[in-house]
Amino acid sequence: MYFSRTTLLYMLVFTLLLHKVVGDDPLYHFCTSSENYAANGLFDTNLKHLMDFLFISVPPFGFGFWSVGIGETRVNGLALCRGDVSSTDCKSCVVEANSKIRQRCPYKKGAIIWYDHCLLKYSDEEFFGKIDNKNKFYMRNVRSVYDRVSFNQKTKKLLTRLANEANYSPLLYATGELEVDDSRTLYGLVQCTRDLPFFDCKKCLDTAISELPRCCDGSQGGRVIGGSCNFRYELYPFVNV
Repeated sequence: MYFSRTTLLYMLVFTLLLHKVVGDDPLYHFCTSSENYAANGLFDTNLKHLMDFLFISVPPFGFGFWSVGIGETRVNGLALCRGDVSSTDCKSCVVEANSKIRQRCPYKKGAIIWYDHCLLKYSDEEFFGKIDNKNKFYMRNVRSVYDRVSFNQKTKKLLTRLANEANYSPLLYATGELEVDDSRTLYGLVQCTRDLPFFDCKKCLDTAISELPRCCDGSQGGRVIGGSCNFRYELYPFVNV
């Protein structure tokens, strides 16, 4: 059976296990280009130089982007680590992402891969400062809440508040919590890649939050994860403090 790329991007839903074992497996990936580059050619060399730069520049700040080469051999890339991740874990994630993306998208001129702790993306097309609405997927908890309507409203309220906070943060990142009732607290996180202007970060997050009904209607936890921004919410703490 054939599914179009658009269908996969916007309708793909993953199930989160309640007790997820932490490992090195990526959340998901896309090979974003159908064009191949030659092994040991200029593009391959430039891609290696790009990754070397990201290994060095990203961990201290949690984000980095760069371009290497000119013309058809030019490669653009970025890496983003989650705002609460240590420099050591950030570097480990970027190194693992580079290794895995080469395995899953061998010799492709464009690819993107996500982990819990980081995002890695490269392409022969320049994408810096542009909202990526093409590469997106959903994750959700298999358990649902009984008070679906009220819970959905509070989830949107928390994420909207965090989107506003991230819009004014130099890291384009925010976390927070909201009491759902006497016995439950909702925890949330939003983040954008830092090549985006502030107003585009807010725009990206607003679009992601608008997809809550399609992604996570009544689910105890969920995520919309894209190439430029993402959010996550859960009924348990998941951010390092």
